[in-house]
Amino acid sequence: MDIKDILSASIKAAAKSAMDKGVLKEGILPEVQLEVPPQKEFGDFASNFAMQSARSLKCNPRMIAQAIVDNMDCAYIDKMEIAGPGFINFYLKQDWMYDMLAKILAAGENYGNLTQDNPEKIQVEYVSANPTGPLHVGHGRGAAVGSSMANLLKAAGYNVTREYYINDAGNQMNNLAASVNARYLQLLALEEKGGVPENLTVQSLDAMDLGVTFPENGYHGYDIIETAQRIIRIYGKEFVNMDEQERLVKFRTIAYQEKLAALKEDLADFRVEFDEWFSEQTLHDAGKIKESCLMLKEQGYVYEKDGALWLNSTQYGDDKDRVVIRDNGIPTYFAADIAYHRNKFERGFAHVINLWGADHHGYIARMKAAVKALGYEPEQLEVLLLQMVRLYRNGSMVKLSKRTGETVTIRELIDEVGVDAARYFFCMRSLDSQLDFDMTLASEKSNENPVYYVQYAHARICSIMRGLSEANIAVVPVEQVKLNTLVEESELDLIKKLGEYPEMIASAAKERAVHRVATYVFELAGMFHSFYNACRIMGVDEDLQQARIALVTATKNTIKHALGILGVNAPERM
Repeated sequence: MDIKDILSASIKAAAKSAMDKGVLKEGILPEVQLEVPPQKEFGDFASNFAMQSARSLKCNPRMIAQAIVDNMDCAYIDKMEIAGPGFINFYLKQDWMYDMLAKILAAGENYGNLTQDNPEKIQVEYVSANPTGPLHVGHGRGAAVGSSMANLLKAAGYNVTREYYINDAGNQMNNLAASVNARYLQLLALEEKGGVPENLTVQSLDAMDLGVTFPENGYHGYDIIETAQRIIRIYGKEFVNMDEQERLVKFRTIAYQEKLAALKEDLADFRVEFDEWFSEQTLHDAGKIKESCLMLKEQGYVYEKDGALWLNSTQYGDDKDRVVIRDNGIPTYFAADIAYHRNKFERGFAHVINLWGADHHGYIARMKAAVKALGYEPEQLEVLLLQMVRLYRNGSMVKLSKRTGETVTIRELIDEVGVDAARYFFCMRSLDSQLDFDMTLASEKSNENPVYYVQYAHARICSIMRGLSEANIAVVPVEQVKLNTLVEESELDLIKKLGEYPEMIASAAKERAVHRVATYVFELAGMFHSFYNACRIMGVDEDLQQARIALVTATKNTIKHALGILGVNAPERM
């Protein structure tokens, strides 16, 4: 039990004791809320429990507060004060901090990993970009936040599966094949006219009259030209005389495999992993999409109109009913999503979290309607929307890639600012707020750069430990350390901040608030830097030295754990 648990249990016990004595009337007691006061003079913790229980106990809050104070039995309490309409301020003996620090040190590098008796089985699906081109910075935010959220939920004790849904069926794949086909023929035509210019761009190629029509819904990215160039390097003119439909099938397979491999490589380099890569095409091949729609029709949730099948989604809060099977018999994307989510729940996930772009806001209601129609609670599907990212360099907005003149890719961002900075910056703001990403700041090796500031704290502690080793100063077991020699304000502040970590992990996971981890570790690093500037480790009393070694060890472990959740390295040297 941490100090908040101990205080909460003591407050409830005091209230029950007052009831038993007849000082307070019998009543239902609310959960105890404890907060750290904004100013230290108001104590270590404060509670509004007396005001919360006033209605149930039919008593003035200050009288309830007084009854709790009179019946409080907790060895860690130094004194208590009643303030305002019934707040109770608790001033604790420092012993609680030393006991807490000892527990933190005993946990070692596992400090922050929580356990649950019956952990909920959660699936987190993120990124899930179409395998038709490179990942851009918007996908990068989803990748960083999604993977960090999965790490956070795991740390909080949930049973987590990370999944990527591959949209490898439907028109986008046909459009990909047609796009590669057009670029393939255009490039071969250029070679016959004297060769492909070195400075070839999408715009210059589109402006040429090469007798090849680019598909109306084709993909215009420069990566399509690169795919066609690779096909020519490997296969030459092998596909020129092939029947076009046969060639399109070939190009669909080649391009898909290449794009998916590149996508996986970019994500791996960005420290983003998945337990499952789920193919949409497998749903089509197994007949699961039409099966799901027909099942809903049999249950009365899908009806036929104008030759098409419609989900009665208005019955569950959507603004209009939605087509699931078109009048030509082809399923809609929505139908595929219904089958996919049916598959998710059939795999035993109690809760499904989808990270989508903000432009999918209008899709949530129909998807929750489908989940309800499938026989599950809409709350079992949780959709988190990621707001857009704006890149800035030297104070000016960056919209286009330097290399291609198109959208900036996650690969280019990694090359410019590094994985650590990119991941930290993507995670340091709430996902529902627009992110202004300062690439210049992210590249700086200074304390103005938040990720550098945090990493430097970890590296600084590693430097301290190397210095101790070089000075042949042995680190004694924590059981032999006199932690009560830590009495300086910066030492006690650091201990308190370390003690907040497990509760922060639990609440951040519950609220899906990855940015709180980034905020916490930044604040912890700041407190460590303040401690470092105020307190020496070398050349002090041996008992104090060992206590400070213990404190910086606990800080090092906690910084590393928090950065690990964010997918950011904790370097030993900088």
